[in-house]
Amino acid sequence: MSNPIALAIFDIDGVVRDVSGSYRRAIADTVEHFTQGHYRPTPQDIDQLKSEGIWNNDWQASQELIHRHSQASGQSHNSDYDAIVLYFQERYRGSGDDPSQWTGYITQEPVLMRAQYLADLAQGGVPSAFFSGATRGSANYILQQRMGLTAPILIAMADAPSKPDPTGLYMTIDQLEATVPKGLPVLYAGDTVADMATIKAAQAQFPDRLWLGVGVLPPHVQTDAAYKTRYSKTLKEAGAALVIPHVEQLTAEKIQALLNISAP
Repeated sequence: MSNPIALAIFDIDGVVRDVSGSYRRAIADTVEHFTQGHYRPTPQDIDQLKSEGIWNNDWQASQELIHRHSQASGQSHNSDYDAIVLYFQERYRGSGDDPSQWTGYITQEPVLMRAQYLADLAQGGVPSAFFSGATRGSANYILQQRMGLTAPILIAMADAPSKPDPTGLYMTIDQLEATVPKGLPVLYAGDTVADMATIKAAQAQFPDRLWLGVGVLPPHVQTDAAYKTRYSKTLKEAGAALVIPHVEQLTAEKIQALLNISAP
């Protein structure tokens, strides 16, 4: 590794893997099931909810969409959280806890990041890690089984409070700083308002450090030019210093350029 210049921490869903046909499909399936087929949220409905910045947990997002439909329609729907989680997991992951036996939507997720990209970042002086609201099992499924990473640094759902609480971000940084100098600038790459709010919260708590949010456009918003423009604007308004259509465009050279223009 070259002399470290910054730490890069990545969200997973929508950044490392395309979840439009998996997590988001499972949300839609779950809401449709618990509203007895009366309401299936569109991708735009889900994005609108997540733009509020507090629905990073997809189980809770599913429950909230069911609640809102109940209120809007005047209908009463079962929204038991444990039942929602169980149904969601059966759709997304499949039955059982053994990743080698999973048969759900997770097995079909397109991978958006290569292991070589992370190696190139490290060579350019940017060590990396992952902080995600996904379960550890599903996160490691993509990082280890699909990407081939060995023991990546990962803070997952059960390890820290949900974003935009920055606790998990700090935990990730602590692990990275076991091998690199302390106090380096931190970039957090994510695809939602909650991700940008997380980096802003860290900046507010530790203003002496440079914190930069990088917005990554998830694949499902890039199929329509107007939608892509609106989504980019939302991420920028939420605090993104840079918005890119693909995570691997965040090269070590681009990070250095971003540091140069962002340094006080």
